[in-house]
Amino acid sequence: MAIRRATRTDQRPGKSARAKPRAKKRGRSPRATILLRWCVLGVLALVGVLYYQPLSSYVETRSALNERAAEVEELRQERSRLQARLADSSTVEALSREARRMSLVRPGEKLFIVKGVQEWRRAHAQGGATIGRDG
Repeated sequence: MAIRRATRTDQRPGKSARAKPRAKKRGRSPRATILLRWCVLGVLALVGVLYYQPLSSYVETRSALNERAAEVEELRQERSRLQARLADSSTVEALSREARRMSLVRPGEKLFIVKGVQEWRRAHAQGGATIGRDG
């Protein structure tokens, strides 16, 4: 068994002994790469500046629209409450209740004014005498 010395071409698998020399890789210089990066950043900043105003306007308009929608819903609820109150106030019972509250009486009725009701309620709240069924 003979020992053979490895050569440079033997160390690379798949390469023949007559490999062509590598061509120089034509890449960008570091200066060109840095310049390209700054240009990309500048374009992105310009796009950001140009989109800022429309985006902020959109956000403000959307929030104002949400506020108005909430206000409209609140007004609809108030309208439905007022309509229910109007329907209730147009009944005979409600009208007579309101007239009684304003101290109005029907024709043929007598109006009695009772004074001292608050003192009477305080006296009875403290455990005063009460009137029974027998008088």
